Amino acid sequence: MSFPDEILIAGSGPAGLTTALSLHEAGFKVRVFEAVPEIKPLGVGLNLLPHAVRELDELGLLAPLAAAGVACHELAYFTKRGERIWGEPRGLAAGYQWPQISLYRGALQFTLLNAVKTRIGADRLHLGRQLTGFDATPGHGVRARFLNRATGHEETADGRLLIACDGIHSAARKIFYPTEGPPRWNGAVMWRGVAECDPVLDGHTMIMAGHTRVKFVCYPISSQATRPGAQQLNFIAELRYDTTELSEREDWSRAGNLADFLPQFESFRFPWLDAPAMIRAAPAVWVYPMVDRDPLPRWTHGPVTLLGDAAHAMYPIGSNGASQGILDARVLTGCLRHHRADPEAGLTRYDAIRRPATTQIILSNRQQGPEACMQLVEDRAPNGFQKLDDVVSRAELDAIAAKYKQLAGFAIQELNTRPSLASPTA
Repeated sequence: MSFPDEILIAGSGPAGLTTALSLHEAGFKVRVFEAVPEIKPLGVGLNLLPHAVRELDELGLLAPLAAAGVACHELAYFTKRGERIWGEPRGLAAGYQWPQISLYRGALQFTLLNAVKTRIGADRLHLGRQLTGFDATPGHGVRARFLNRATGHEETADGRLLIACDGIHSAARKIFYPTEGPPRWNGAVMWRGVAECDPVLDGHTMIMAGHTRVKFVCYPISSQATRPGAQQLNFIAELRYDTTELSEREDWSRAGNLADFLPQFESFRFPWLDAPAMIRAAPAVWVYPMVDRDPLPRWTHGPVTLLGDAAHAMYPIGSNGASQGILDARVLTGCLRHHRADPEAGLTRYDAIRRPATTQIILSNRQQGPEACMQLVEDRAPNGFQKLDDVVSRAELDAIAAKYKQLAGFAIQELNTRPSLASPTA
């Protein structure tokens, strides 16, 4: 059987669309298949770290993304009483050549989607096609099977490769690892929303307050507001429980109830932040358990590989979920450019580079990643402190942040000077 020389991509989230744009720019023919019949701007806010922004800049998308979001100038940590633990500059303010951008997830996805339609063609995007399986012929290609959700019938598509970007409940991952079971829950629940408020601090700061069991996060994601000077602020109110058994499958679109979490945050009223008022100002709140999946021993199987959350779903700590999927796409492109004559070797090389790197992040995020500084202070000074130096040294705080930057691939000097991830990679 002869397979067409094109790459099939399952999933049109940020990871899948970045993969399509990156491979197309490198000269590969691509087709994208998405399960939902209509792509909508779902979700609330997210952060694009400088290493991901660099890759999107190389795809010519920095200007629309910067216009859609807000540049983050500082990440600051506070105790549950609003005492400042420490802060670090971010993006251009830290010396990166690229900004850190906070924006609506929908703004990111639609920026990518519009670029796909313009550059690759709307006819290469197939909606309402849910990946259900595939038949792989190593060395030759793959026939992917999709459920047409409009007709209920099965359809097939042939290609040289299949890149499964189909999320935390990936059909391809389940085929490779049928006994894996559902995602792991660590007992934490996040209530997320967006509220129009006066700026917090300088209007360019991401704040985190509290500790592992009670945490409040907020950051601006848009300056488009109904009144002058206001911003759209994304917030996350997080509580951790002792149980880790989920009673139902997680769902990003599940509405939350204020009574379930707001009382625990009534004390988060500081001179510079009124968290209860922000929560009450949100038109809607969504609830989601903090889940991830165990690292895998292998992503690539012949002409099929996993990418993004399908490969490495991780706790949303350190602002790395979306960013790591974008890095996957670019490394994959570089590997396939180097191995054009043997694309399966390219997939194998991609696996060898990205899987160990994301495994470390998954495991680090389970230990709170860069947010560990908040729990460190809570453990040592649960009733507050007069001088932070009596509780934790600046060297300890710097070490926590530096270790995570290195681990996640956005150490400043390394990022500013390394070659493009999409350059041919041996």
